[in-house]
Amino acid sequence: MRPFGAQTEYAAQAFRGLSHPQEAIGQRAFYECTFEACSFLETAFESCKFFDCTFRECDLSLIKVKGSAFSNTAFADSKIIGVNWADARWTRFRIANAISFERCTLDYSTFVGLSLKGIRLVQCSARDVDFAEADLTEADCSETDFADSRFLHTNLTRANFTGATNYAIDPGLNVLTQARFSLPEAIALLRGLDIVLTE
Repeated sequence: MRPFGAQTEYAAQAFRGLSHPQEAIGQRAFYECTFEACSFLETAFESCKFFDCTFRECDLSLIKVKGSAFSNTAFADSKIIGVNWADARWTRFRIANAISFERCTLDYSTFVGLSLKGIRLVQCSARDVDFAEADLTEADCSETDFADSRFLHTNLTRANFTGATNYAIDPGLNVLTQARFSLPEAIALLRGLDIVLTE
């Protein structure tokens, strides 16, 4: 049985163990739904809506989100590799608290140019992720691995990087007002300055 057949709206439903890789799922709206241990590898979500939804232990790697909207949607313990979140529809919906990630793998994804104030990226792997031109004001990025990720003209005002690792953030090319970092990782911030360090 195909759960996303003729029905276009789903409210307060729990989906578990679904496997729909490489499918096209369009014009569907999900309200307060949970997805657990589901596989949507390379699935194209076109013009879908996810409001107050939760994804747990899911594989969402290489999904397409063109025209899809997210509001208060949480991802936990999931693989979400290689996703271009800039393709989603953010302009007509509230962006604050739109999405959050906890203990997720987000490698090779992009958030270029997005305003995601207050986003949670906690205990995640965010390796080789592009945050250029993004607004991450008051973001919680604690205990996340940012190896090879790109921060360029990114607003990190009051962002929390406590316990985060492997980030390369140039203070001259990003806004770091009242952002929080922890030692010894914070020494990496000095690499963007024209100074000479001696032991």
